[in-house]
Amino acid sequence: MRFIETRAALLFISPWILGFLIFTAWPVINSAYLSLTDYDVINDPSFIGFDNYVTLFQDPKVGLALRNTFLFTVMSVPTQLVVSLGLALLLNSATKATGFFRTAFFLPKMTPPVAVGILLLMLFNGQNGLINSFLGVFGIDGPAWTTDPDWVKPGLVLMSLWTVGSSVVIILAALRGVPQELYDSALVDGAGWWKRTLRITVPMISPTLFFLFIVDSINALQSFTEAYTAFFGAGNTTYSNDAALFYAIYLFQQAFEFLHMGYASALAWLLFIVIMAITGVQILVTRRFVHYEGGNS
Repeated sequence: MRFIETRAALLFISPWILGFLIFTAWPVINSAYLSLTDYDVINDPSFIGFDNYVTLFQDPKVGLALRNTFLFTVMSVPTQLVVSLGLALLLNSATKATGFFRTAFFLPKMTPPVAVGILLLMLFNGQNGLINSFLGVFGIDGPAWTTDPDWVKPGLVLMSLWTVGSSVVIILAALRGVPQELYDSALVDGAGWWKRTLRITVPMISPTLFFLFIVDSINALQSFTEAYTAFFGAGNTTYSNDAALFYAIYLFQQAFEFLHMGYASALAWLLFIVIMAITGVQILVTRRFVHYEGGNS
């Protein structure tokens, strides 16, 4: 009976296993080999050892792309978490039309990333963009979001808030799981809203916040589509491209614009190692602040 059940389970999950082996595992393994070769997609790869890795450590563009990516990650991840938590708390306190607002917050997540990149140029245009026009109503002279290198990444961070809907829904689900009796006890003790949020809400949903912190960090380190569409698409040379040169964009350029596929594979493996290292540090440093029902992690 156990053999029959195991065979049936493997049969049901076989489409996923085949998809994983063909479209994930094999490309990863093959990219490790290509990272040790000189490969231009057109000709057969030729083995060159670790020359690509030596080159990437000497490439100033790699350092620039890593700095841009790290700075964007440090700016965007906490901002997204705080905004997502705030919106989720508002939804959780709503008594009517909760379903409507939950859908309204999530819908922007369905916007194609390319459209978000184009929308960024429309909203944050320094001359006639909607953001600066709104600031002008209050007498504030808005910055050149898309041309000033100091404001390119803040503009991208603000634009990333367009897609926090999924995080809002996840946090809202966690909020619905917090026992009401904890709030009732805190009210009896005279705790206000702010103290209840810090002492009850945040600790009780800390596993969810921890999960989003890790996932959002990984996504930010791989940021590509919105920045590429806004600052590099269709041969765009008008804007401050170096300020928006994220690591994934530079990897894409090496692979598909310059046809340095071997070098791009080495860049991809460096990114993989960096993400694994950062994720490991995040887990070691922050898990002590995560509260689980069985005790702290």
